[in-house]
Amino acid sequence: MFDLEGKVALVTGSAQGIGKAIALNLVEGGARIVLTDMREAKLNEAVKEIEAQGGKAIRFCVDVTDREAVQKMVEQTLETWEKVDILVNNAGITRDSLILRMKVEDWQAVLKTNLDGTFHCIQAVLPGMVRQRYGRIVSIASVVAQAGNVGQANYISSKAGIIGLTKGVAAEVARRNITVNAVAPGFIATSMTENLPPEIKEKMLSIIPMGRMGTDAEIAAGVRFLVSEEARYITGHVLNINGGMFMA
Repeated sequence: MFDLEGKVALVTGSAQGIGKAIALNLVEGGARIVLTDMREAKLNEAVKEIEAQGGKAIRFCVDVTDREAVQKMVEQTLETWEKVDILVNNAGITRDSLILRMKVEDWQAVLKTNLDGTFHCIQAVLPGMVRQRYGRIVSIASVVAQAGNVGQANYISSKAGIIGLTKGVAAEVARRNITVNAVAPGFIATSMTENLPPEIKEKMLSIIPMGRMGTDAEIAAGVRFLVSEEARYITGHVLNINGGMFMA
């Protein structure tokens, strides 16, 4: 099911967490993986893990806010594997603060990484996808882009922008057999949430109808579906994986 044999997938922010889980899932489906992140040591570990499972991976230590570096990464991928079939935009940061106290540089950093970085990666892979008349693009948004949250105006704006970008690009390239979708995770269990105080965790769980946090594997499974042939008639869609936190 959801066979990706022969496909080449580029996953940003893939050294750990959700990005790494996505990369491993796509490898399981038969894809060759291009890993990119700024954490070089963890990036190398991810490559070793993929190769230990019999997968093929190349890696680039790239900041997605650097347009030229992103373009060069895609060019080098094309030199190595001749194509990019799948792009998963996962790279992102947070700089949380109430809007009255938010520093301009924190606003700009989050928008630059989360939204501009997604734009740079999409624009870099699209020419090749258009030429081959095939492509699958999935960008990671967030439940807070739809439901809101205190202290995250910059992050929410960047993720809401990703949803808008997804819909706009989807309309432009649909006739080229390129689908463009987004996944909006809810609260996901990560190394960061493990260290939260019990009262904060309890408050978070109280607003999730399923009563638990999601896992990175569940996000990865949603991404793999959207990039598969089984999802070829789905584009411009936001797949909510949030345990019922937001129901559109």
